[in-house]
Amino acid sequence: MRRITERLGGLAFGGDYNPEQWDQQVWKEDDLLMRQAGVNLATVGVFSWALLEPEQGRFDFGWLDAHLDRLHANGVAVDLATPTASPPPWFTLAHPDAMPVTADGTRLTHGSRDTYCLAAPGYRQAARGIAAALAQRYGSHPAVAMWHVHNEYATVCHCDHAAAAFRDWLRARYGTLEALNAAWGTAFWSQHYGTWEQVLPPRATQWHHNPGQTLDYRRFWSDETLAAYREQRDAIREHSDLPVTTNLMLPGYQVLDLWKFGAEVDFVGIDHYPDAAGVDAAADTAFGADRARSFGGGKPWLLIEQGTNTVYSSSGTLPKEPGDILRHSLGHIGRGSEGALFFQWRQSRAGAELWHSAIVPHAGPDTRIFREAAATGAAVAGLGELAGSRVHADVAVLHDADVWWALDNRGLPQLDYHAALRRAHRALWDAGVTVGFAHPEHDLSGYRLVVAPSLYLLSDAGAASLRRYVEGGGTLLVQHFSGAVDEFHQARLGGYPGSLREVLGLRVEEYRPLAAGELLTLSDGTSAEGWSELLRAEGAEVLAAYTSGVMDRQPALTRHRFGAGTGWYASTRLDDAGYAALIGRVLAQAGVAPVVAGLPTGVEAVRRSSVDGGSRSWLFLLNHGDEPVRLDVAGHDLLTATEVGPDGLTLPARGAAVLRQG
Repeated sequence: MRRITERLGGLAFGGDYNPEQWDQQVWKEDDLLMRQAGVNLATVGVFSWALLEPEQGRFDFGWLDAHLDRLHANGVAVDLATPTASPPPWFTLAHPDAMPVTADGTRLTHGSRDTYCLAAPGYRQAARGIAAALAQRYGSHPAVAMWHVHNEYATVCHCDHAAAAFRDWLRARYGTLEALNAAWGTAFWSQHYGTWEQVLPPRATQWHHNPGQTLDYRRFWSDETLAAYREQRDAIREHSDLPVTTNLMLPGYQVLDLWKFGAEVDFVGIDHYPDAAGVDAAADTAFGADRARSFGGGKPWLLIEQGTNTVYSSSGTLPKEPGDILRHSLGHIGRGSEGALFFQWRQSRAGAELWHSAIVPHAGPDTRIFREAAATGAAVAGLGELAGSRVHADVAVLHDADVWWALDNRGLPQLDYHAALRRAHRALWDAGVTVGFAHPEHDLSGYRLVVAPSLYLLSDAGAASLRRYVEGGGTLLVQHFSGAVDEFHQARLGGYPGSLREVLGLRVEEYRPLAAGELLTLSDGTSAEGWSELLRAEGAEVLAAYTSGVMDRQPALTRHRFGAGTGWYASTRLDDAGYAALIGRVLAQAGVAPVVAGLPTGVEAVRRSSVDGGSRSWLFLLNHGDEPVRLDVAGHDLLTATEVGPDGLTLPARGAAVLRQG
């Protein structure tokens, strides 16, 4: 990432550019408007396969040559994409077997994006071919600053190609059919496999699938997707030494192990669209940004897509409010992004996404959207000095794709994995604390507090890691329905949460899900809903108990000293106030303070710090509320180029500041 920011002379600003949708008159206007908006990086070619390769094996690069030359002359660098997320019509006719098949056996046809089977040899060969051809032609083009493989991987397929690849993956994982049968527990429901050919993807069936099979299919598909990415990346690297990445969608759009992808890309790139408006959108922005940084091991990353005027909420698509473009962009940059890119530069006049927002909307540049985007470009241009700096987090939320995939299975209580992650992150965000994400098997010793909001599946290695963490002095908060199954999706026997029982000083005997709308009251006055557990304290201190029914006076919230650390356990879903109070208690015990103490609700603070051993840092302050706030801070505001002295800073409603300190 450092190589790109050095090339750009600062942070990146711009977005997807599709000049093939427009004519020469618009191109001339684009050149002027990009300079006006401060665009220095454009993503080109994402959906251009049909124009780049109009017939199989025949390439037409003339039009792309002209646009790359034009952008370079205009001072705009290029993130050159491989167009493999949208195969052209000729590919469908030439390779009908490469069209994806749904779980119910329906073979899809051309007419949208992402219509391909990643396991089909024809698709993989064609994808490698176009990637290699682009790299060979543009590997040393002066406009190109980075490579962008594919777009938002990946469609899941259940066809015969996928079945054959799945069997190969299983052979490599288990070695023998005996080991596979043991791992999947195929003695149940007469599912014992006698030959490898009998093993299929989890296609549509009468009732519940085998949970081990569905879990392994998700793992397989993630690995197959990563293999497809590697093939294109390696084809590019034969002709170019520039950084290569792909754009990951967060949080649950893709069946991908994002930890594995983070280890393979040269830097993490994400697309992020808030799922709510107002302060909730700001919290969601922080959630996506903290995850992106974490998947890359804490290194700087890049926001590749966001919308200028797009919020996807449960009530439908909503507009962003004035000031959101700047604050959302700064929210990502404050948490480690080396810039802010958008989808897309100019709003399309036709096609499936003609109503997707853009920097230049249908109404043209004389609009609020373009003016705010251009002002954001100017703000980003003034932040170049913090390129390469890092974000430190004392708190980690555990994230494991295996848990999501295991929970996403019929026959289990309907607990929303990503909702649990979001809730934990939001409580910490509300407390003013910067959060990282970690895998249970990671070295967690650098964190003062680790929160496990949903740990239904826990591998032996993960349990050992958490034991070492607490024993070494860490504070761990584990929440209900955790440690129930191992990495093969087999139940932990002897009581839950399995191998964490000793760490937490308790034994859960029985899960007791609650009826919809049923509320419980705990002995500390806290309300709870959705879930309860009958547990026995075996050394743990009971902090709160249930107060009614068969659970009356049974432990609900516990704390246990283990080694030099402490393990907390919440056996129910506390209400928002109770959960916030619990987070406050564990933060206090762990000695974790907010970035800036005493901030009003809706005001966000996050800090980036230099990595050269110096004391310089940059404090991002974002006011997501409708009233100005007075803050007791000092430094040099990079957004206004003014000094903030001992009298402090008045942050306007929906305003922002970036203070250089030290």
